[in-house]
Amino acid sequence: MRRLLLLALFAACSVAAVSAQTASPYPALTIPLSIAQVPGKSVWYSTGNPGIPGRDNEGNTSNAGYVITSEGVVVFDALGTPSLGWALLQDIRKRTGKKVRYVIASHYHADHIYGLQAFKDHSDAVIVAQERSGEYKDNEPTADEKANQRLDQRRAALSPWVDANTRVVPPDITFKERMTITLGETRLTLIYAGPAHSSSDIMMMVEPDGVLFAGDIVQNGRIPFMNSEDVSTTQWLRALDEVAKLDPKFIIPGHGKTSTEAKQAIAFTRDYIQYVRNMMSTAVQSWIDFDVAYERADWSNYRDVPAFASNNRGNAYRIYLELEQSQFKADKP
Repeated sequence: MRRLLLLALFAACSVAAVSAQTASPYPALTIPLSIAQVPGKSVWYSTGNPGIPGRDNEGNTSNAGYVITSEGVVVFDALGTPSLGWALLQDIRKRTGKKVRYVIASHYHADHIYGLQAFKDHSDAVIVAQERSGEYKDNEPTADEKANQRLDQRRAALSPWVDANTRVVPPDITFKERMTITLGETRLTLIYAGPAHSSSDIMMMVEPDGVLFAGDIVQNGRIPFMNSEDVSTTQWLRALDEVAKLDPKFIIPGHGKTSTEAKQAIAFTRDYIQYVRNMMSTAVQSWIDFDVAYERADWSNYRDVPAFASNNRGNAYRIYLELEQSQFKADKP
């Protein structure tokens, strides 16, 4: 009987020790991450809510994922709060004892990078980003998303998951155009696709699996955010051409639904950008005021798509300005 009691006590202590090791150092989530596996591949992904970050979705609006190789784990994006980043890290540790070797930041916008804090503080992972990611903090007045302003906004909108202890974690290494990471039989090619949605857009192609983490270049079934100074819809459309050339077997967009039909996912983003450009191009060429042009445009195909109310008018205005500036340049002798 005494031996049984000692064994029970030892088991209880072991469970307590494990719980202490995995207890979240960040405010607890009440909505668990939704993690799925790419069929037949050592690739997992988390799909966020298609809306905008808020308390109702606990800031989980973007997609992220990871690849388990024979020589370690590579993560693509870290989600929009330290709590979400921690949950992603714990999911990895449930599936493998291999170390997280790299975390790739698709671009420096809040909904993709606040989770880096969990990986920086609780793993040995090297954080990789495109070299223009430094503009997020270094050039605060001109960066496409104001880092300090956005952090203040999220501390209010996403409390308690973003709080006074939340910080922006910079990359450990950066690259300009392309970077290849080879771990065992897995080759991960990082491709600069910007400036498009942001100044530092990255995609990651996983070979030989044919899986593409597209970042916010592709947003499947969600109205993308385009209302910032660094957005170039001209380059964005070129980047979508590059995505199509890669011909992935499975695509994981930055927001929205994953798909085995990459062409359809690419087409959603392309068709939306092209439609808004067409509407605003007619207005710019005819010297029609933006407010008038916006009210005249037919938005019925997109009105019920997630994030339309928050993003569409700002997107149209940014494209109107982009096309207007392009016209002025063309008119110069």
